[in-house]
Amino acid sequence: MRRICLFLCVIAVSVMAFAACTEKKAAPAASPFVQRDGAAFVLNGQEYRFVGTNFWYGAILASEGQGGDRQRLCRELDKLHELGLDNLRILVGSDGERGVTTKVEPTLQVAPGVYNDTILAGLDYLLQQMGERGMKAVLYLNNSWEWSGGYGFYLEQAGAGKQPRPNEDGYQAFMKAMAQYALNEKAHELFYQYVRDIIGRTNRYTNVAYTDDPAIMAWQIGNEPRAFSEESKEPFAKWLSEASALIRSLDKNHLISIGSEGIWGCENDTALYERISADPNIDYMNAHIWPYNWNWAKRDSLQENIGRACQNSGEYLKEHIRLARKLQKPLVIEEFGYPRDSFKYDAGSPTTARDQYYDYIFQMAMGDSIVKGCNFWAWGGEARPLHQEQWQVGDPYCGDPAQEAQGLNSVFDCDSSTIAVIKKYHPTSSR
Repeated sequence: MRRICLFLCVIAVSVMAFAACTEKKAAPAASPFVQRDGAAFVLNGQEYRFVGTNFWYGAILASEGQGGDRQRLCRELDKLHELGLDNLRILVGSDGERGVTTKVEPTLQVAPGVYNDTILAGLDYLLQQMGERGMKAVLYLNNSWEWSGGYGFYLEQAGAGKQPRPNEDGYQAFMKAMAQYALNEKAHELFYQYVRDIIGRTNRYTNVAYTDDPAIMAWQIGNEPRAFSEESKEPFAKWLSEASALIRSLDKNHLISIGSEGIWGCENDTALYERISADPNIDYMNAHIWPYNWNWAKRDSLQENIGRACQNSGEYLKEHIRLARKLQKPLVIEEFGYPRDSFKYDAGSPTTARDQYYDYIFQMAMGDSIVKGCNFWAWGGEARPLHQEQWQVGDPYCGDPAQEAQGLNSVFDCDSSTIAVIKKYHPTSSR
């Protein structure tokens, strides 16, 4: 009899344990917010997997001041929605003084806590229009690179003096200076106040608080945040942890990610990338891939180098996929690009090598279940660059930021062969 009772007790405990395990693994309730369920995204009770693009200039284009064109914005959103590109990675705003060569303008944050309301209105309008189309925005709040202010702006405002710029002082001097950002707590505090101000906003057109807006998928700490030096790695990880904890305290509805290039953006330190990705406030992992920028392809032999570019990219992605599986977090390949043939810039110029590269990345990404999203860089849409070597005030915004050759990495609405590749891999579950 005692054996029977013991046997029944064991069964009861097992049933309870199984029920508890089942309950823990239950999918989130249907919600208009993109949620994370283990290594998956869920939207409205179904798996959310997407092919999207980078649309960094969206808030400026949505404004009614310099650079604004709401009619074009709506046409671009309609075109993107038609293509199924409903996930857009967007810069919240540029920082600092205007009239600086190679920096995006108009700027949003003129000085710490001083904002250009025209750009804020643009961000509000953009989110309203995206919400009406059922689109999702990933909004990044900082930038390690000079083209939108970011690190350099906060260092200057924290009293570190005028910061070098790559176009004037070279990239080595710039990166050495930016390594100080991770160590500068005053710069961090200025950034944290900006985070509070932006996340705490209420949209003037919808009267919906940003924290309650389903049009936002995620907040991202920055665009390609880096430590930039060996000695800055530890404080860099500390800053990211503080920033993600702050965002989580302000907003319980939205996902959080870093915006990292991945291992490359962690000084090629795999352990550092794994550590910052494992933070409990980080919902999903990021990877960026740039064969030309990383010397896997040469300017005068883009077609000849496509095999090496794909092979190196594949090896790079496989390591990120391995880590994502280990951490059981979704992976999004949120930036990748390849120059137009013969390093041409003109819309409609051949993109044979780029199309091959896109096809390879999409095939690899969409063929692995841990990869939940893919955002190519970047949508140029109906823009046609006026000055190819570098953006100038008054030029239309396309996918290439102010410091880069205009049109080089942009996907224009007339790039039919590239668009055909993108459509080929679009997952129907995200429509």
